[in-house]
Amino acid sequence: MSGTAGASRAETCVVACAEAWRGNGEILASPMGVVPTIGARLARLTFAPELLLTDGEATLMADVPPLGSGPAVAEGWLPYRRHLALVTGGRRHVMMGASQLDRHGNQNISCIGDWERPARQLLGVRGAPVNTLNHPTSYWIPRHSPRVLVERVDMVCGVGYDRAAAAGPSAARFHRIPCVVTDLAVLDFETPGRTMRVRSLHPGVTADEVRAATGFPLPVPAAVPVTRSPTAAELRLIREVLDPAGLRDGEVRP
Repeated sequence: MSGTAGASRAETCVVACAEAWRGNGEILASPMGVVPTIGARLARLTFAPELLLTDGEATLMADVPPLGSGPAVAEGWLPYRRHLALVTGGRRHVMMGASQLDRHGNQNISCIGDWERPARQLLGVRGAPVNTLNHPTSYWIPRHSPRVLVERVDMVCGVGYDRAAAAGPSAARFHRIPCVVTDLAVLDFETPGRTMRVRSLHPGVTADEVRAATGFPLPVPAAVPVTRSPTAAELRLIREVLDPAGLRDGEVRP
């Protein structure tokens, strides 16, 4: 699938996020953030029409509206109780954010610094442990930096591969981190030790740039591919249908 020259970095990230849901089948896609939301909607409109999308509250959307608009047609109702039942059976793929993420995929969104006296209070643990242990969880990092991609997270909220394996089969049954999309690259954990590596570099990004922006040694394959750019059809959907206001450029600098 050839890409289109002239796509912005944000638009490349949208496509990378969309690819996270390729081949997932009829599951609930739960994107968190502007770029992942556009990505999930792009996937639904192109190669993954079977994805279930919500309005962020309790309505399953039959159509795919632009950012900031509600659905014109509802295809179902997903109240909190039914949502929890769906989540615990592996039928959801969420793309969360991360204030910190380590090489094993442990994520922190709770606090920065020592637990006894943190320097920063963040969101709190929220549903991260349940998400990561019960269904696939990918991550979106709009600013790839050593402050986010760290040697060791200050607190574990989302569970990484090392901790899931240590907890045993019950914890590892549905645990999977398909990918991490950043503004520089796509990362995954397809290594023998289930530690992070570079899957692809975004157009114009070098391996040295990514290594310098990471707080631990990050393997980059010798023949690492370039993240694909959006096709002309995808660009039209992004620019004219899904995000005509250009909100994506507020999350990833042009």
